[in-house]
Amino acid sequence: MADAPGGDEGGGGGRHQKKRAKKGSTRIDMTPMVDLAFLLLTFFILTTTMYRPSTLQISFPVPPEKDQPPPDPTKLDNAITLILTKKDQIFYYIGAFRNVGDPKGPPTELTRTDFSKVRDILVEKNKDAVVLLNQAAGDYNAKKITEEEFEAKRKEIKGSKDNLKAIIKTDRDAKYRNMIDMVDEMDITGIGSYGVLDSLKVEEQLLLDVQKANL
Repeated sequence: MADAPGGDEGGGGGRHQKKRAKKGSTRIDMTPMVDLAFLLLTFFILTTTMYRPSTLQISFPVPPEKDQPPPDPTKLDNAITLILTKKDQIFYYIGAFRNVGDPKGPPTELTRTDFSKVRDILVEKNKDAVVLLNQAAGDYNAKKITEEEFEAKRKEIKGSKDNLKAIIKTDRDAKYRNMIDMVDEMDITGIGSYGVLDSLKVEEQLLLDVQKANL
């Protein structure tokens, strides 16, 4: 008798045989992601503005030659000394520093101000130069003089020996930003002769410490 189709002899094909499900591929193609990452990186590099550290340009006087006599000391009769300290405070005095008992005049006292008032003080002390600078600016705006003539006139006015001179000093509690702001005030108020120092005289420091105790 012939075997019926689908018998056990074939070793499979029965109706109770379990079929294995095909497994899907789990491989992820990362090539588009890498391409996108490089495109974004290139975009940000080309469109980002690179940071450039800001610097302050200060011109120093040229020292004399060895065979030349030293220059005359700068007269401080028409000078203001500005001392920058903590909490954006400024202490200043006019003229040369004098200790107690100096026969040339009374001892120096510090006057307190801040950045909201210091411009008015500098303009008042240097008002002659400010008037001339404003006149030159008015002539330039009215096109009476060229830009080159205005710059030359401005340089001449600021370089006059009769103008107010300034000495900017900072103590250990001053901020670098305050010093930059004070240098900007020099240009605004027409002061062409000024110096920047990061140290104080012993006598100046003693007076400043007394004033700072009340801040």
